[in-house]
Amino acid sequence: MNVHATPRAQSYDISIEPLDGKVEVYRNDVLLAATTRALVMYETRLAPAIYIPRDDVLVPLGEPTELQTFCPFKGTASYRDMYVGEEKVANAVWSYDTPLPESAGIRGYVGFMPQAHTRIELGDNSLNEGADGHVSGPLVDWLMRGAASFRTAEEFTRALAEKMLDHGIAVSRLSVLAWSLHPLIAGKHYIWEKGKAEISTYAPTYEIHDHPAFNNSPLRHVSNGLGGIRQRLTDGPTDTEFPIMQELRAQGATDYVAMPMPFSDGRINVLTMSCDHPDGFTTANLGLIFECSAVIGRYYEVFMQRENAQSLLETYVGKRSGARVLGGEIRRGDGDEIDAAIMFCDLRGSTRLEEELGRASYIGTLNRFFETVSEIVHANEGEVLKFIGDAVLAVFPAGADAQTAHRQAMTSATEIVTKLAETPEGDVALDCAIGLAYGRVTYGNVGSKERLDFTVIGQAANIAARLGDYGKATGHRIVVSEEVESACGNCLPLGEVALHNVSHPVTCYAVEIDRTMFRVQQPES
Repeated sequence: MNVHATPRAQSYDISIEPLDGKVEVYRNDVLLAATTRALVMYETRLAPAIYIPRDDVLVPLGEPTELQTFCPFKGTASYRDMYVGEEKVANAVWSYDTPLPESAGIRGYVGFMPQAHTRIELGDNSLNEGADGHVSGPLVDWLMRGAASFRTAEEFTRALAEKMLDHGIAVSRLSVLAWSLHPLIAGKHYIWEKGKAEISTYAPTYEIHDHPAFNNSPLRHVSNGLGGIRQRLTDGPTDTEFPIMQELRAQGATDYVAMPMPFSDGRINVLTMSCDHPDGFTTANLGLIFECSAVIGRYYEVFMQRENAQSLLETYVGKRSGARVLGGEIRRGDGDEIDAAIMFCDLRGSTRLEEELGRASYIGTLNRFFETVSEIVHANEGEVLKFIGDAVLAVFPAGADAQTAHRQAMTSATEIVTKLAETPEGDVALDCAIGLAYGRVTYGNVGSKERLDFTVIGQAANIAARLGDYGKATGHRIVVSEEVESACGNCLPLGEVALHNVSHPVTCYAVEIDRTMFRVQQPES
C-alpha cells in the first residue's frame, strides 16, 4: 500500500471512500480477488481497511464461522474460512451483512484479515495515513484520575453517566450487567436513568437464564458472544427487535447500543446506553465510549472481584470470618483471643442414612440438615465456621455480654432440634446431637504455609464436640456445660462427666426435649 501523510480528524471519525481503477488481493502468487469497485474505510486509530465486493472474490469462501466481533458503527461482523487450493485459511475474511447506517456502503463487501493475504495491489491509488490522535475530554480525564476513588459499583455507575453528560454525550439510560461467582447470585445489573435519584441494582439468581424476559433481551445476545447491538429507535419497530426497544422508544429514546464488556477471565459482560437526542448518538461520542469500554470494564471487574471475594469468603468461611480475612487477616497466626459460646451439632444416624438412601440422595439430605442448622445459627447472630463431615461447628462471640451469647447458642440449639422434628411427611426424618460450651478461644488463622483455615481453637471448642458425642451416646439431644446452663429453662443435671481427651471431668446438663416430636428414632452412627 502507498501511504501519504494527510492528517485526518482528531475526534473519532469513520468514513468510506471509493478507490479508482483495479485493485487486486494476492496470497503469495494466487490472486484472491480483483475488482474495480473497491472501497477504503478510514476509522480513527485504525489502519485503513480495504473492502472488496464479495462477487469479485475469486476463491471459495465457507459458511459463517462461530467468530463474531462488534463495532457500534459497522454492526456485528461475521467471519468465513477461505480455501486456496488444498489450504484452508481459518476466519480469513469478515463482512457486515447487516451494517449500521454509518457503514451502509459496505453491505455485500468483505475485508481480508492480515494473515489471509500477502499483498494488496492498489494501482494508482494512495491511502491516507490513519489518524492516531489522542483521546481526551472530561470522561477520559475522569477515568484516568478521579474514577479510582469510588468504592462501590453504584457510585461509579452514577459518576460514569454524569461524566458522559459532561462530555456532551446525550445518554438517557445507562446499564451494566456484570456476571459474578456467587453460588446463589448470577450477577449484578446496575441501571442509571436520567432524572432518577437512585441507581437501580438487581442481583438475579441463576434462574435468570431460564427467564423469557432475559432470553429475549440484548443482554443475553451480547453476553453469549453473539456480538453487540445498535438500533436507531426513530426508525420505528421492526419484526426482529427486542421487546425492550418498544419500552425505551415510549420513554423518548432515539438510539440504543449494547456492547460487550469483556473481563480479563473471558466472561462477557454488557454495557448498554440509550440516547434521547433527536439525532441519536454521534459517531465521535459513541466511538469514545467504545474506545473507553475496556477501561470501564476493568473498573467493574475490580468491583465484582471484591464482591466475589467477599461472597466466596462468606460462603466458605462465614460472614464474620470472611470480613476479617478480606480486611487483611491473611497470615498464619493472625487472630484474636475471644470469649464465645461454641456449638457442635452432629447429625444422628448418618451412616445408616447413607446406606439406605444411596450417595446422591444422602448428599441432598445432608445439605438439608446443613441448611437448617445454618439458617437458625445465623438468625441468632451466630456464625457457622465449618462443616466437618456430617457435623456443624458454630461460634457465638460474646464480646462483653456472655449471657447474650449463652442465650443465642441455647436458642439456636432448641430451634434446630425442633425444626428437624418437623420434617414433612415423605422426607427422611432427621435428628441431631448438640454440644454447647463456653470459654476463651483463639479465633483466627491456623494451618500450613500453603493452606490456612479460619477457625476456633481452645478447650471450649473441644468440650463442645465431646459433649455432642456424649449426648449422642446417651440419647440426649442437647448437652451443655455449666457455663451455659444459666440460659437453660429446663435442664437435667448430669453431674461430672469424664469426656474423651478432656483432662478433668466436666459438669454438664441435658436440655429436656419433648420426645414425642420425633416420629423416627435414628440409630447411632
